[in-house]
Amino acid sequence: MESANTQTDTVTVLHNATIVTMDSETRVFRNGGIVIESDRIKAVDQSAQILHYFSSIADEIVDLQGKILLPGFINTHVHTSQQLGRGIADDVDLVTWLHRRIWPYESNMTECDSYISTLLCGIELIRSGVTCFAEAGGQHVSAMAKAVEELGLRACLTESIMDTGEGLPVSWRYRSTDECIQIQLENQVVVDTRQVDHGTVTYLEKINFLQSNLLAAHTVCVNDTEVTPLVKSNVSVKCGLPIKLSRMLANISCLSKAGVKVSHCPASAMRMLGFAPIKEMLNANICVSLGTDGAPSNNRMSIVDEMYLASLINKGREVYARGTTDPAAFSAEIVLKLATINGAKTVLWDSEIGSLEVGKK
Repeated sequence: MESANTQTDTVTVLHNATIVTMDSETRVFRNGGIVIESDRIKAVDQSAQILHYFSSIADEIVDLQGKILLPGFINTHVHTSQQLGRGIADDVDLVTWLHRRIWPYESNMTECDSYISTLLCGIELIRSGVTCFAEAGGQHVSAMAKAVEELGLRACLTESIMDTGEGLPVSWRYRSTDECIQIQLENQVVVDTRQVDHGTVTYLEKINFLQSNLLAAHTVCVNDTEVTPLVKSNVSVKCGLPIKLSRMLANISCLSKAGVKVSHCPASAMRMLGFAPIKEMLNANICVSLGTDGAPSNNRMSIVDEMYLASLINKGREVYARGTTDPAAFSAEIVLKLATINGAKTVLWDSEIGSLEVGKK
């Protein structure tokens, strides 16, 4: 226990709570307390200890009356600029979903549309306990950033970049591949490549993406023909960058060795893509987190709903695979880990968020 010292930052003491830390030992304090100094956790312990050491310097003491205290949930795959498109793409195949529903919608968005959409999406995320999210690619990122700042959320924001192909809206054809490569090399930005028919490994190799010191690559993989070139590339496996894949049907051992991080979107996947081998990924020590995807892929943005679905789907997969029921196959503890500390690891922010530990936010 760190003793109380002279301080100038605001100190808040929360006590009389069940604290689920999600730290490396998954500690739970049945009658716990936590001290927050400025915006960081200063101490976590039993309420009696916390009150004894910190009551005298606390600016505010809050009795949580037995409530449960958790780390903020982290949504690792969401499209905030698609929030206004809820319900526009139900019951169609992927190509129709993109060419006739989503691309026309997104290509006509204004900065104001993206701002309002992100505000609405953020409100729904906050309602289900999300404090941080990863934008999987959208329109007018500056407008997203403005909304995120006003909402007080943490976010990793990206803009969509696609290869020119059949059906791509004219308004999006404003840069050549060479121009994008030059921008990448000059600014070392994180890019989000989105493709329907095949992967963009050639593009990634041209910009030396897999060998650079960038934050992460994010790619959506629909079938084996898209996945195989990327994960079997000598460059990608050699560099071992944390490439986050939303849907995966590739060699799990290869993914584990490459440091892949997976965003599991149960509701979205069931609409068009089926069931991912999540339990097998976890058994291979792959970091799996949870995402909702965008509103047109899900029609709701509750990470709690995704936790519920993830548990049921993966219990069901165990029955299908083994022919026997195992109620503990995908436990509540596993699901909570996916929504918290694994989410933080997926967005490379686990040094500051994802668990209730001293020094974190």
